[in-house]
Amino acid sequence: MEIEKTYCEAFDGLVARICITARDEKSLKRAAFGATALPSTVFGESEGGVEKWLNEDETPDGRKGALVQLWVNYGEDAVKKLDYEISKRIRQGILVVPTTSVFNALDSEVKIDTMARIGHCGDGYETKERRFGRDVIAVPIMVGEFLVEHSMGYKKGVMGGNIWLLAETLEAALEASETAISAIDRIEGAITPFDVCAAGSKPETKYPEIGPTTNHLYCPTLRDKISGSKVPDGVTAIPEIVINGLSLDSVKRAMKAAVDSVRDAEGVVKISAGNYGGRLGRYKIYLDDL
Repeated sequence: MEIEKTYCEAFDGLVARICITARDEKSLKRAAFGATALPSTVFGESEGGVEKWLNEDETPDGRKGALVQLWVNYGEDAVKKLDYEISKRIRQGILVVPTTSVFNALDSEVKIDTMARIGHCGDGYETKERRFGRDVIAVPIMVGEFLVEHSMGYKKGVMGGNIWLLAETLEAALEASETAISAIDRIEGAITPFDVCAAGSKPETKYPEIGPTTNHLYCPTLRDKISGSKVPDGVTAIPEIVINGLSLDSVKRAMKAAVDSVRDAEGVVKISAGNYGGRLGRYKIYLDDL
């Protein structure tokens, strides 16, 4: 298998890290997946992912939990945007799932006050309390109450690390992708906001009003229809795995774990990455260096 001499381009993001707990596994998964579904940073919104599933002895309230990251692009008003996006995903993805609670899971000097956008969902009947050694807001709802920690930490992290798997068949592409995802899941501080992404984009587009569009040079169905196609003969699928991390090191470790896990994957002929000539992100992570 060839590992292309290239790099991916990653960039700064702002991240909050939360712990979701629930009475049962079904509710926990529904809340975790609901809060992290629909990556939308290309629309100026947010994206997220499950970093780790937690046992009862790893959560503040002694229930099973999920460690979740929520991200926005770094820039002007990023903190304000993260505040809004956290509230949106917690209120509509977690609060509405019976028996759930949310706690801060990031040590940080800077924090977001959750009262205004989440606590006040209690319409003035919410209470500030001390539970499990933490300051929480108890929001009365029609199925018991919803607990959310009063302050949520946030920090700058790195978004957009990635690898591409050039495969001979769809089956080989998907199997190798799942292997890579499993390897990344074992890396602390890293998530895959798209899981396996079927549609890599590019910085330039004919339709700027809608944002990023298909990376036509790497679409196998266009190989014989356009000039300049970069899809090798025999390659029929190129899944992308995008990685965000609490630090540049966590992104690099996740990329290395993914590459190492699929080095001998049957049907994968090349491992590459999204290289846009430096137009996308300020961090260049070279596959050779991994």
